Amino acid sequence: MNIKTIMNPIDGSNHSIRSTEYAIKLAKLLDAKIILLHCHARFPIVLAEPYFQQAIDEINEASEELVAPFIEMLEQGDVKYEVRILEGAPGNKIPEVVKIEKIDLLVMGSRGVTDFAGLFLGSVAHQVLHKSDCPVFITK
Repeated sequence: MNIKTIMNPIDGSNHSIRSTEYAIKLAKLLDAKIILLHCHARFPIVLAEPYFQQAIDEINEASEELVAPFIEMLEQGDVKYEVRILEGAPGNKIPEVVKIEKIDLLVMGSRGVTDFAGLFLGSVAHQVLHKSDCPVFITK
């Protein structure tokens, strides 16, 4: 098994931070590239101009702010990386990107920002675990 591309989906949670730390360690060990992925909410389609563009700009700005500290971690970790910011539900988008990008390993947190108490796995991690075509490394 040759692991050259690791995907690390993030949502800004503490679980995401830990998963990025693991992804960096694995990327260094395996000389692999990390694809950092953030999926944001769908753009509102019911708003008229200029509110539609304003909503899009706000979502994009929030996504860039969320991703910035993770990019800093990757830079400090001295690993190869690429960033993807996509619109849509992460439980569906992550498996799609796994297939398109031919991801070798997925490293993600067990829970996200919602962090429902009592869940063993968050709903996104659960969906991704069952839908993805590559090994999934889940951190807590």
